[in-house]
Amino acid sequence: MRIVHLANHAQTIGNGTVNMMVDLACVQARMGQEVVVASSGGGFEPLLRRHGITHIPLQQSRQPWRVPSMIAGFNRLIDRFDPDIVHAHMMTGALISRFGSMRRRFALVTTVHHELQKSAALVRAGDRMVAVSQAVADDLEARGIGAGRLSIVLNGAVGAPRLVLRPAARPVRLRHPNIVCVAGMYRRKGIADLLQAFAHVREQAAGQTEFLPEPHLYLVGDGPDRGSMEALAAELGIAEAVHFTGFVADARPYLASADVFALLSHQDPSPLVIAEAREAGCAIVATRVGGIPEMLDGGTAGVLVPPGEPAQAAAKLHWLLIDGQARGQYAARARQNLQQLSVERVSGEYMAIYQHTLAERESLRRRQGAMDARRARAPDGAV
Repeated sequence: MRIVHLANHAQTIGNGTVNMMVDLACVQARMGQEVVVASSGGGFEPLLRRHGITHIPLQQSRQPWRVPSMIAGFNRLIDRFDPDIVHAHMMTGALISRFGSMRRRFALVTTVHHELQKSAALVRAGDRMVAVSQAVADDLEARGIGAGRLSIVLNGAVGAPRLVLRPAARPVRLRHPNIVCVAGMYRRKGIADLLQAFAHVREQAAGQTEFLPEPHLYLVGDGPDRGSMEALAAELGIAEAVHFTGFVADARPYLASADVFALLSHQDPSPLVIAEAREAGCAIVATRVGGIPEMLDGGTAGVLVPPGEPAQAAAKLHWLLIDGQARGQYAARARQNLQQLSVERVSGEYMAIYQHTLAERESLRRRQGAMDARRARAPDGAV
């Protein structure tokens, strides 16, 4: 099968959509498929080449004046590669795929990675839409997208080629006990809630030092709200115990050294970091939003708390920090049933969707051909 993946870029900046696309393309190439990635490029290009994947520069921008050149570039790509499947991971790619080649042979599959995108419904241009969690699918159906054209493939990152094939990252020495969060510095990731929860944990620890020495919080990631989060840590009086590491390309050493992993997102469709934390064997506290419960087996593989409730999150974090037995039990549960979060499972489900979509297009083409033939034979064009 010849497959083209479209994304705005292939940069190693922690973008979950790009990471998922790169993992999927690499596993498909490993399975023997012919794979092309078309994007504006980035740090993942050497990894793609190592898997025999052709990277073709294709600028994708939301600026209207760029549309004609994007369509022309896409059409050259189609003429050169003649794909069976075009898989668009972002809105721009979905639109140029839909309107760039009006007499297309390929089937167009679009993945909605985030229900928050105002343009998410625009990817209905595809022959088949894929949601990255049941929560995203529910949101799309509420927008009027019929379930008959919608599939669900839960994200996974266990065995991710972008991590497995990296040179071993240097171990990190973290202070214990600790809480680790790997997330972009965006308000929707609940960083402010985590800081407030950590302040509560510190207050509780101050009165029971015999059970819980002074805890530390490691925030691994970067983003536009980092400055305001650093200011909040200072305002809460916890700045000396909160460590902002900035962006880390391979966070596995931090996960390996975590006592508890926390992700208190307000909204999150299907975060890859949950799979990575489970693979590392972390005891996890996360919010019951988006696809997070699905990635934690409904709460079996981690502790779920309501979003926007720092006090409740603090109670669970404090409990796991002081109760080594409970922490060990959740760490063990995190390592169970990892196949459902593997990149091989993700790739297999997408390949099944591709085949089904191609079969549907072929069936539709035959029905249309038969109808055209009947019209041609019927008097006065009647059928």
